[in-house]
Amino acid sequence: MRNLGRIDGPVLVFGGPYSNLEATRAVLAEARRLAIPAEHVICTGDVAAVCADPRATVDLIRDAGIAVVMGNCEESLGTGGEDCGCGFEEGSECSLMSAQWFAYASGHTDESARAWMRDLPRRIDFRLGGRSLAVIHGAVSSINGFLFESNGEADFVRELDLAGTDGVIGGHSGIPFTRIVDGRLWHNGGVIGVPANDGTPRAWFSVLHGDEDGIRIEPRALDYDHAAAAAKMRAQPLLRAYAEALITGVWPGVDYLPEAEQTRQGQALSLPTVTWRSPALVN
Repeated sequence: MRNLGRIDGPVLVFGGPYSNLEATRAVLAEARRLAIPAEHVICTGDVAAVCADPRATVDLIRDAGIAVVMGNCEESLGTGGEDCGCGFEEGSECSLMSAQWFAYASGHTDESARAWMRDLPRRIDFRLGGRSLAVIHGAVSSINGFLFESNGEADFVRELDLAGTDGVIGGHSGIPFTRIVDGRLWHNGGVIGVPANDGTPRAWFSVLHGDEDGIRIEPRALDYDHAAAAAKMRAQPLLRAYAEALITGVWPGVDYLPEAEQTRQGQALSLPTVTWRSPALVN
């Protein structure tokens, strides 16, 4: 675990660069535009995955000096795993497609990157606006555990109890959302490497602001040169299944999604700013 201590000022959170060099450049440029320093930028993992530039994306993230949580892709690539460790059901459409891009990512990841991946923390803690937060990849109980907005309240309570913090910031599922359960926060900022399955090419990240009133969570859409990223993927046979998703905003495989998230496929997201108020202001 890594502890960043108390952070004063906004925090930018994003997940899943997914070897998408164009999107990664764009989100880091947004951090600079917003004057958010590298030490206040956190990535929820899966740096190398679906897209065409695993080595360059890892190098860019490392050089940026931001905080990064280990994702299941880092765990698998760092230890020489045979698959991405995403948690897809064996033989499912998503499992079969992930075998293709994982083979490509593994073949384009050098030992220096693998060593960096092995050393990443599985959890990053910090304090913002008087609240304690834990950043993980999938679930607190499992690096590849899926939590979606449609999950039952008991699922979030269990994971938040395990975290032992006021809130959790996670990734992995690919679709941004915010849930407040029993006064505690679960926030997923989405991923930048692929769209949110909402029929648009936009990716997503979040900016969190803390003050005496609590924490304000601003989901933000990321526009970037998705056409260039897709063109590079089309040139690689192992990556073509996901290339069109960067253009259409619709994922080629959704069998791991709950029914509620499958039903919303292709519906453009419009995510509100959420204020998670301090305990003294709740009642």
